[in-house]
Parts: sequence; structure tokens; C-alpha cells
Amino acid sequence: MTPLSQEEAQRYARHLILPEVGKSGQECLKSASVLLIGAGGLGSPMALYLAAAGVGHLGIVDFDVVDVSNLQRQILHGESTLGQTKLNSAKKRLKDLNPFIHLTLIEEPLTSDNALSLFKDYDVIADGTDNFPTRYLVNDACVLSHKPNVYASIFRFEGQLSVFNYQDGPCYRCVYPEPPPPGLVPSCAEGGVLGVLPGVMGSLQANEVLKVILDIGDVASKRLVLYDALKLRFRELKLKKDPQCPICSQHPTQTQLIDYQGFCGISADSTTESEPSIPSMLVKELATLMNNPASKTVLIDVREAHERDICTIEGSIWVPLNQVDDYFLSCDKHQHYIIHCKSGGRSAKVVQLLRNKGFDACNLHGGIMAWAHEIDPSMLHY
Repeated sequence: MTPLSQEEAQRYARHLILPEVGKSGQECLKSASVLLIGAGGLGSPMALYLAAAGVGHLGIVDFDVVDVSNLQRQILHGESTLGQTKLNSAKKRLKDLNPFIHLTLIEEPLTSDNALSLFKDYDVIADGTDNFPTRYLVNDACVLSHKPNVYASIFRFEGQLSVFNYQDGPCYRCVYPEPPPPGLVPSCAEGGVLGVLPGVMGSLQANEVLKVILDIGDVASKRLVLYDALKLRFRELKLKKDPQCPICSQHPTQTQLIDYQGFCGISADSTTESEPSIPSMLVKELATLMNNPASKTVLIDVREAHERDICTIEGSIWVPLNQVDDYFLSCDKHQHYIIHCKSGGRSAKVVQLLRNKGFDACNLHGGIMAWAHEIDPSMLHY
């Protein structure tokens, strides 16, 4: 282990007086390496607290840029770094917080081609991703690399946490053998997330990372911790290893990384995770139709009421997603319908449903946000 300098001893004084950490534990943290997958909502508090705690080597994988909509929850970034890469933003903040740590910034997507080579240099992998293909990729790469996977996920007001592939505990695939159908689970961009929730869950992830490195406490392996922010309630589900797990069982059927986009049912030519290849219309085409008095096109808005309160396209008819079936029972199948939501995911599912029932329907590509960007810049974005 790498000894502490005098400056580091002063910095970590509150750790040194903890019997469970002490000088040897802090030196263990200094010698440890952690790879964070993502520098967003979950990655922000993880990076900040692990850097502050003195984890000697932090790697961060991310290839996104800082957008103003990130700042509601991604506390690693700020107004001064808008438009910059999240890695550049993270480097400035983390080095200011703790100049003694070493940072490795990996500005590229995590893929089946690079995951194993990236993981081999780290002791712990912390998953801060927000999509299913990458979650399964992280899990499988952790199993094949024999690395613990400190996992969390967030949605609206709820979070989940576990430590997978730790001391012969279950992996993510043991709990979730198959991904949900594409588009079934809305992203945070569509479903929303309470800004403080990733702070809670990311901090809990950082806590589990420190426990794993220090080998203290009861690590959240073999259990799934569920957090409800509205009720301020934690619950736990007991987990066990699946003896038939295709990746972590004694006789695995999968011994290498695979195509995780295909595994999650996402075709290579899909424009988004939740938007399959179906008939669609650009917002400029819609604007032309809306300005034509002879047009008989019907624009249907399938968003929720609170979304419609933020912004609407004039002339659209509001049919919430859960009322679509009832609404179209009495509709003319020869009428041309254009369906829109926020960004095209939910409306794509509605279009597919309607076309299966014989309706002439197409999806508004990019949804109302594309309309706001290209047609009506005065419209509120969300």
C-alpha cells in the first residue's frame, strides 16, 4: 500500500480516527482504483465522495456534454461548464476537490470491444448508467473480469441499489434475466426524476464502494435495496444466485461479451432506444400541413396532463396514453393521424398499435421538443 503524506493525513483526519478505517484503511483507499460508468446523475455524487474520501485512482467513462437540463441533478457540473464535455467538467471539479487523486478520463462509449480491457485495471466497477444495454454489458464484463459491480438505478421518485458479483453473490442477470421490451420503461428524460434522488442513490453507491475496498460493514450483496423518496422508506428484497444464470453460473452458456443492443431488442437502424422503424413525419412537414386549411390531418398529443401544461402545439388533440384505446374505438380508420409525445418514444408505440389495428398513423419524429427547436423557439423546453 502507498503511504500517506503529511498533507493527506491532515486531509483525511476524520477517517484516520475511525477504528474501522484508520491509517491502514486510508492507505488502502489511496491504493485502490474505481471505474465509474457515467458522469451524470449517479456518477456525480459518486465521483465527488470517492474523490473526497481519497480513493487514489478514479476512472470515468463518459462521452456526453453538459446541458442545462443536467444541472437540476448532476451536481458535478455547473453553468461554467455548459457545452463542455462532462469529463472535462468533472476533471476541473474533482481536481479542485482533491488534487492528490489520479484521474483517468475515457471519452468513448463503453462497448463489448473495450469493456474487458478497461475493467482489468480497476478494483471496483460502479454502474451509473441509465440504459439497459449498458447495464447488461457492465454486468457481464464484471463477471468475466471478476470485478464487483456496485449498481444503482433511478426513476421519478424511486431508486434501487445492490452490489452484484461480490464474493460469490448473484449478478444482475440473476435478478433480471431478460431486459424489458424496448420502450416499455420510460427514460428519465421522458418519465422525469426528482433532482435529489440520484444524490441519495449515488451517495449510497459511493458508500458501498468504500465498504468493498475497506472490507468493512455489511455490503449490499445478495439483497436489492429499494428507496421511495416520497415516503422516505427503504425496503429490501433478498437475492440469490441463479444456478442457471447464463453468465455467472458454474456452467455458463455465455463466455464472452455479446451484442447488447440486439440482446435488448434495439435494432441498429432505430433512431432511439424506444423508437422503432415506423412511418414518421418531420416537424417541418407537420408545420406545412398545419398551415394548410385543406389538410385533414389530425394531430394527437399522447403526453400526460402535467406535460401539456408546459407546452402544446396549437390545434393538437389531447389523448393521454392510457386513454388511447378507448378514444380510437370510434375514430375513422381512413383519417390520417400524426401522433406525438415529448421526443418520439411513447408516440412510436402508439403508432405501432394503431397501425396494427388498421389506422393510418405516423409518428412525429423528435416529438414536441423537435417542434420547439425547429419551429417555435419561444416554446418552453423540458
